[in-house]
Amino acid sequence: MAELIVEALHLYEKQNAQEHHTELFEQVHMEVPRAVLRRGQPFFAAVRFNRDLIPEDAVTLIFTLGAEPHAMRDTLGKVRLSPWRPEAVQFDAEAEPYKWEARISGIDANTMTVEVRSPADAPVGEWQVIVETIDGAAPDGPTAYPYPYQHPDPVYLLFNPWQKHDAVYMEDAPLLDEHVLNDVGKVWVGPMGFTRGREWVFGQFDDKVLPAAMLVLERTGLLHSERGDPVRMARALTKLVNANDDGGVLMGRWDGQYEDGTAPASWTGSVAILEEYLTTGVPVRYGQCWIFAGVLCTLFRALGLPARVVSCLVSAHDANSSLSVDRFYSDERDELPWDPLNPSGGKDSIWNYHVWTDVWMARLDLPSGYGGWQACDATPQETSDSFYQCGPASLEAIRRGEVGLKYDVPFMLASVNADVIRWLEDPTSDLGFTRIDSNKYHIGRRILTKAPWIFDPLGDEDCDDIIDQYKAPEGTDMERIALLNAVRGSARAKRFYDVPPPEYEDISFRLHDLDKIMVGEPFAVEVHIENHSGEERQVRAALSAASVYYTGVKAHIVKKATGTFTVQPYSTDILRLSVDPDEYVEKLVEYNNMKIFALASVEGTKQTWAAEDDFQVTVPGLSVTVLDQPTVGDSCSVVFEFQNPLQLALTDCSLRSEGPGLVRNSVLAYRDVMPGETVRIEQRIWPQRAGNLKLVAAFSSRQLVDVTGCVAVDVVG
Repeated sequence: MAELIVEALHLYEKQNAQEHHTELFEQVHMEVPRAVLRRGQPFFAAVRFNRDLIPEDAVTLIFTLGAEPHAMRDTLGKVRLSPWRPEAVQFDAEAEPYKWEARISGIDANTMTVEVRSPADAPVGEWQVIVETIDGAAPDGPTAYPYPYQHPDPVYLLFNPWQKHDAVYMEDAPLLDEHVLNDVGKVWVGPMGFTRGREWVFGQFDDKVLPAAMLVLERTGLLHSERGDPVRMARALTKLVNANDDGGVLMGRWDGQYEDGTAPASWTGSVAILEEYLTTGVPVRYGQCWIFAGVLCTLFRALGLPARVVSCLVSAHDANSSLSVDRFYSDERDELPWDPLNPSGGKDSIWNYHVWTDVWMARLDLPSGYGGWQACDATPQETSDSFYQCGPASLEAIRRGEVGLKYDVPFMLASVNADVIRWLEDPTSDLGFTRIDSNKYHIGRRILTKAPWIFDPLGDEDCDDIIDQYKAPEGTDMERIALLNAVRGSARAKRFYDVPPPEYEDISFRLHDLDKIMVGEPFAVEVHIENHSGEERQVRAALSAASVYYTGVKAHIVKKATGTFTVQPYSTDILRLSVDPDEYVEKLVEYNNMKIFALASVEGTKQTWAAEDDFQVTVPGLSVTVLDQPTVGDSCSVVFEFQNPLQLALTDCSLRSEGPGLVRNSVLAYRDVMPGETVRIEQRIWPQRAGNLKLVAAFSSRQLVDVTGCVAVDVVG
């Protein structure tokens, strides 16, 4: 009888994908399909041999990960099969969830059908599949030399949030439609009061994304045996999405100089970024926080980790680990451009918004109760364990102020709940500064993410404020207790918070919030003042307006005024600084963000007050219209329209569009656009699948960025 040789191994890629929630991955539908499976979930395979099986034949399935697989490192799994005993029983889901198992479900002459289950904690990655046979009819019987067959294409094995023994299991399974399977979402950008949901194509099922994710995993330095731990995985990915320490995915830049790369506002999704990284192997230029967060979310969802993008409006960057944002002023009331109390030289800042990524997992490394959503920040701000990485930080730990729990809880807590403390130069103080003002309510105004199962292409009805998951309501006892609990856990923070605030204040100040300002319209800075005392007060005040980057870094002073005036007893007054369009338009920087600032001091009582607010000069959006009935395989026309609102020409114009199942990473160069001119660009697309799909677009120029639009497209089969 001929020796037993495997002729083919069939992994039922499409059929298994249905059960594993991986049918959207393009690898499954390629001409030569790849198996994309989730750990802990049974899958079927068929092995065809060169001859009929006999009872003496021995067949073993072997699964390996990495160059040096070993069972003790969880990178080698072996299951021996008995071909003469097909088993009718199913796997016991509770008996051995953390081991490789296989059973024969049928034998038909020379073909064996098997059902296999991987461990629920198996490392994630590309697993090789080997079928080893021993010819039972050989002269030496079953002890004959084994003959291995290796399947030519490795199997992608992913985390499995549908499997209750997996550390990323999410009990509320319908939420996984949003946090794992949704490939188009939104990122909320813009300052408080001017925030909008910007559409983002995660594109985790694109055929370039899983290979890119595997490249990223290799570059994290994680051992293959560590890649089943979602905590290690999440932390490593926050390090590799930015390129500050290594050959990571994205290089960050915030100064508006993007000529040697792609302007951050031009990106419409993660796919083009990951494809470029996969192709070149070098960091992609350029990213900002919301792009780092979008790419990280794509990688999480591609690997099977439930994830969401989160935007904190008015977010603190605590550079000196004081759990506060500290502003320092000279005795002339000018803000100092450095932090004199920070020996490392860093300076606290307030981003008008900051974006990171939450990922869902159990935290077996922490006490009970700290699992669930974990904050991960891939934007390189401060180092953690000597690298630019941040998280996973338990939202429950942040909410309770448990700064002793890993990872990076103090930094994330400060991001959403730091007090803003202002200090005035004072030679008589031991610190050299006197605390003049403290604002408990400025940081962490709203924390936004996309609501599950909803997509609003024309507005923000799909916005979900999850601030209660990060902190108790601002100003409540619970919120103060959590912050002070955190302060007690930090020796440095205690020194800042223990300095008492001024006691005598009989004048109240309020900085008036601005409404929506369209580019080309005037605006004004207003401070409302009320004297609660029976005496007149001399007030020295300074008002200013400046263009700023969204990180809070000042770009240009637009206008400033100072003066001293008298407020009568028990009366009110208004300070006003008017700004005309010709004073600010040419000083705008990307995203058109502005900061208004007020500082006042009362002579005699030494009361000092300061406040600031951010707003955005808005521009018209990009209109996207589908002209024909979209049908799978047939072309249809899409029109993009936008009117130049500036009194100057737009140069270096381009239109980027993409949408899973509709069009991949299209970039069209466009001519200069004259002042007031309406742009009309028509593009043909070829839908590849039926359903309610999304098309996202962004128009960019040297003078104007962040002009975006989106349309929901109902494609029929």
